Amino acid sequence: MACFVVPAAEAVVTTVVHKVVTAKEKKEANSISSEENGRIKPKKVPFSHKLKWLNHMLWGGSALLAFEHIWHGEVTPWFPFLSAANSASDTAEMLHEMSTTGVAMAVLVTGVWLGMALVTSAIEKRPVPETECQKGELS
Repeated sequence: MACFVVPAAEAVVTTVVHKVVTAKEKKEANSISSEENGRIKPKKVPFSHKLKWLNHMLWGGSALLAFEHIWHGEVTPWFPFLSAANSASDTAEMLHEMSTTGVAMAVLVTGVWLGMALVTSAIEKRPVPETECQKGELS
């Protein structure tokens, strides 16, 4: 019925947060150099880029679910747009679906993204093996 509304609402919030974080990271990037003591630090994935992954997952899932609900006639192009909003009993059922299924989907997608972000951070923390070029032993 309207379970896609919950992940879409989360996507709106994370999009705003992404814009703020991106602006903050750009401001900080201008004041920090990428070299430290003559050695180039390995590049890390910025948090704004990781947040973008979450945005794409939420917007994509919400769009797919909205399409599915349109296909089944549960979302209409005329008011009240959601067919479940026509009667009080249908509205109660819709709100129950949003609070159970919609929240569960949003939490699952956020959990998967959190796992992706943690794995990425763990990979970034691994020591980078020094190659011949990094040691300065060029032929």
